[in-house]
Amino acid sequence: MDHPYPLILMLRNSSKMIGLDTNVLARYYIDDSTDIEAQRQRPAAQRLIDSGQSLAVCKTVIVELEWLMRGRYNMSPAMIIAVYQHMLSLTHLAIEDRLALTQALANYQLGIAFTDALHHASYRTYDSMVTFDDRKFARRIAALGLHPPVIVLR
Repeated sequence: MDHPYPLILMLRNSSKMIGLDTNVLARYYIDDSTDIEAQRQRPAAQRLIDSGQSLAVCKTVIVELEWLMRGRYNMSPAMIIAVYQHMLSLTHLAIEDRLALTQALANYQLGIAFTDALHHASYRTYDSMVTFDDRKFARRIAALGLHPPVIVLR
């Protein structure tokens, strides 16, 4: 039987795996020349991530990083997708529910908000998902014919 939390199982089985916080990934991927501390910390983040050391990223960090890139740094969807595609290409980086992130990126490219796309992809094996958001999210999922269907709770 699959462990319900595969990343946690992987972490338990490897005393050498390091979990990354959002700020480490932000320092690695975002060159903020206006922030002296960020400039000082960036080389350390680059050394760690480029070292080949076994690293892990959980879903909450994935969500927070997207919010930071979009909200604080005004990065375009294409730039955000490029960051996550690079993360997915790193063989030493364990990503919690890698398949959900991959599917979320595909749906994000189709115009679904990133966080909604990740939530939806995380429920991919369920019969449906419910929301109160009938203006964009549920309608977009229905128009694209994606599974699981999103039902508007009334």
